[in-house]
Amino acid sequence: MKEKDLYTEAHLTVASIRILEHRNSAPPSVEAVSEMLSFSLEHANLICKKLNEIGIIQLVEGPFGTRLFVQDHLSLESIPKVKAEDALKEALSTFQASKKDYDREIESFKSKQVKKQKDLFAQLEQKLKDGLKKNS
Repeated sequence: MKEKDLYTEAHLTVASIRILEHRNSAPPSVEAVSEMLSFSLEHANLICKKLNEIGIIQLVEGPFGTRLFVQDHLSLESIPKVKAEDALKEALSTFQASKKDYDREIESFKSKQVKKQKDLFAQLEQKLKDGLKKNS
């Protein structure tokens, strides 16, 4: 099955809410929507929570479970049409860039430590030479 983005899944979810509401003359549950769309219950809950945060649907908890209401279907168009693959590539490139920066910092730190060690050995050697000259 082709991976869908949030925009597509949001449209499907709102459509299934409307269809189930028409069929049953009552607002549907998350379980009914997930069954209709063949989504796992966890995935349907995730989509519904995102749509609730955006203000597209409203989740109402009642004695018979959580019911879904379409609140502002026009807000569906405000969801960007970004594929998950593109977002994953972007996250990966961001991670790789930060990893390169981190590696550069480590190399810089290592070179500073090597320089400090060389300077310390040079100082110790100079003190030893000065001490030997005084003793002679």
